[in-house]
Amino acid sequence: MNETIVTKKNYAQSPLKAWAGWLAAVCLLFLFSQGVQAQMPEPPGQVKAGEKPVHEAYLFAHMKQGDYWRLYYSVSRDGLHWEELNGGKRVFEDYRGHADICRGHDGRYYLVGNRGDDQPDINFWVSEDLIRWEKQGDYVPELETIPDYPRVMKRIGAPKLYFDRESRQYLLTWHTTHDLGETDLPEPYWAGQRTIYALSKDLKSFSKPPRKLFDWPEIATIDTIIRKVGERYYAIVKDERYPTLDWPSGKTIRIASSASLTGSYEKLGPPLTPSFREAPTLIPSPDGKAWYLYYEQYPGVSYGLSVAEALEGPWMQVAGMQRPDWDKYSLPAGVRHGCMIPITLKEYEKLREAFKGETGEK
Repeated sequence: MNETIVTKKNYAQSPLKAWAGWLAAVCLLFLFSQGVQAQMPEPPGQVKAGEKPVHEAYLFAHMKQGDYWRLYYSVSRDGLHWEELNGGKRVFEDYRGHADICRGHDGRYYLVGNRGDDQPDINFWVSEDLIRWEKQGDYVPELETIPDYPRVMKRIGAPKLYFDRESRQYLLTWHTTHDLGETDLPEPYWAGQRTIYALSKDLKSFSKPPRKLFDWPEIATIDTIIRKVGERYYAIVKDERYPTLDWPSGKTIRIASSASLTGSYEKLGPPLTPSFREAPTLIPSPDGKAWYLYYEQYPGVSYGLSVAEALEGPWMQVAGMQRPDWDKYSLPAGVRHGCMIPITLKEYEKLREAFKGETGEK
């Protein structure tokens, strides 16, 4: 009773406030009845009308929910909206792994994978056109020879491949864990993961021994990718320790940089994503003035997107994957880990023609 009296008294003393509230409610109801969408700006990096894009198109080589380790393709013209190819079917039956592709020393494309974390070999394929792949070879790293890495476990996860144009060599990275012994850390198998690397000129012979890429004693890392921008190399990693109050950055994507390809990498930045995100992949925007960083909210929940003008940040998260009327990017349902790379418009058109599948041209 008293609450009702107070409410009426307040409105009686503020008729203008009551009228304004009523008018605002009526306006909102009208806007919703007209189907007005959220008025959010477009993500940075898109090409303005009349301008020519620096990057014409993109390929996303990925796996899918329910068909892990296998190879699928999606493509995009703007780096934001993706179309799955081949009617949602596999594009290369021989492949196993977490797909990663780079353009190599001879202008051809190189694809890396592995048959399973418990298998000893890393596998390579080569292609002129991203359509037909031929086996390039295999590499069996001697994990037990990694310096300063006692109690190493015979495990190889998510190989990644980067070709460094300055030194004309490939940097092959993967993650391998070690036995932490007695520990109070949650998920000790994952807390023991470290990024390992080997160098190669031709993906046939490799430097010995394989080594740890980072000299961070307490930080577990997986899904590491390397990119060079300007004079610095950037390592984009997943901080793999489980998130706790003592380790709040756990299960997020972070970036470090170095003056040289193999480090030392320093200034590991703060999380760029919420926790429980992994498999980062990075592409330049169509106008070449921004970076699009995609990452998976696992296991297969959705993909997130953050945008920055420089890899040092600041990074902003883009709305998507939850509300169709808010989405500023979209990916096919069920896409999982993989890599995105810029391609030419001609390559884009050839891929769509080669992998029409059941959907055909749009």
